[in-house]
Amino acid sequence: MNEDILAGKWKQMRGHARDWWGKLTEDDFDRIQGKRDVLVGLLQEKYGYTRKQADEEVDRRIREYDRMNVHP
Repeated sequence: MNEDILAGKWKQMRGHARDWWGKLTEDDFDRIQGKRDVLVGLLQEKYGYTRKQADEEVDRRIREYDRMNVHP
């Protein structure tokens, strides 16, 4: 996924991200600021994911978010 896509959606996604990744703190969310590499690194650190697992998790959650916000 393009880094700009996450950055553009981050403010809207942040509330959902708190539900998805409960081990991340408010300080972590402030550090992320829509930066995919920071989010992936924190998922690796807090959840023990490999880089590939963290990348896949971020992509999956963004797709899920997009499906929830599709307006007919």
